[in-house]
Amino acid sequence: MSLFGGTNFGTATVFGGGTSTSNTSNNAVEVTSPPDDSVSCLKFNPPALQMTFLVAGSWDNNVRCWEIQPSGQSVPKAQQTHTGPVLACDWSDDGTKVFTASCDKTAKMWDLNSNQAMQIAQHDAPIKTCHWIKGTSYSCLMTGSWDKTLKFWDTRTPNPMMTIQLPERCYCADVKYPMAVVGTAGRGLIIYQLENQPQEFKRIDSPLKYQHRCVSIFMDKKTNMPTGFALGSIEGRVAIHYVNPTNPKDNFTFKCHRSNGQTGGIQDIYAVNDIAFHPGHGTLATVGSDGRYSFWDKDARTKLKTSDLFDQSISTCCFNSQGNIFGFASSYDWSKGHEGYDPQKMKPHIYVKSCYDELKPSAKKS
Repeated sequence: MSLFGGTNFGTATVFGGGTSTSNTSNNAVEVTSPPDDSVSCLKFNPPALQMTFLVAGSWDNNVRCWEIQPSGQSVPKAQQTHTGPVLACDWSDDGTKVFTASCDKTAKMWDLNSNQAMQIAQHDAPIKTCHWIKGTSYSCLMTGSWDKTLKFWDTRTPNPMMTIQLPERCYCADVKYPMAVVGTAGRGLIIYQLENQPQEFKRIDSPLKYQHRCVSIFMDKKTNMPTGFALGSIEGRVAIHYVNPTNPKDNFTFKCHRSNGQTGGIQDIYAVNDIAFHPGHGTLATVGSDGRYSFWDKDARTKLKTSDLFDQSISTCCFNSQGNIFGFASSYDWSKGHEGYDPQKMKPHIYVKSCYDELKPSAKKS
């Protein structure tokens, strides 16, 4: 039975009921039947599909899929499970499969037409990242693990096509063909070129002083080719870094997800949990442990908007391929330890909101 069949989808695979509610102050609509534990990753389907689907991986070991209707209402469609928390997810380029990476040291491929999931990757430690690579001469899944390796998998064979040793554990990664960026423990950053076959392009010193948590590649507006990346860290700061800057001053960092503290004018500094670039405007969103999302114009070096405060951290975010929907998850990120967790109050929530106009670049001054 196909996930895309609408009403004929098997009831055994549909999860949860519930109704959508709005977060009116932020003009966001809550997704029905959210996960039972913290949300680690969100991804909308690629443009190959006519409908809009959203998948979410979470610490309750599950990956879930919803159909997002034009009204913003969500319809739960299906879910699959791992034996450990799901840390990352991605879509195949044709939108028929979802890849998931887990603390159970495996990655799976979920065929949405048959609603079957099978293991396609294995590491010696939890897998932190997974990205589908659609190259000109090959396609594969890239997985990055805390076992200090990066592996590339042909989904039809049990052994990796290639294994690359990393200097440290993989903490974050992003892929926009033909470029990949991997951030490791110890503030390591490695850029790979993926054409013909993956190979290291250059290593760079982190522009940030503290542990990085997320990375997102941005495109050149004229060539539509990957040209640099934004890196977020635990210190409420983002670095904009061009791989080959025309001017050294093109690379800069900015402060975000900070607030004035209660005493003595000391600033409270929060982690940047995720970064997503708008597919049309080239502007970006950041989400943080302060419970807010912000929209930015990196070219004008200005902030476009900051959301009202949510009742807990915002753990992850993404845009749909048309750039008119922003999805984000509000869930505890353990930044305040177990003593900061109240299971009665801190239920995970996923929201979607219309966003196209809010992400438009700043008007240029004449």
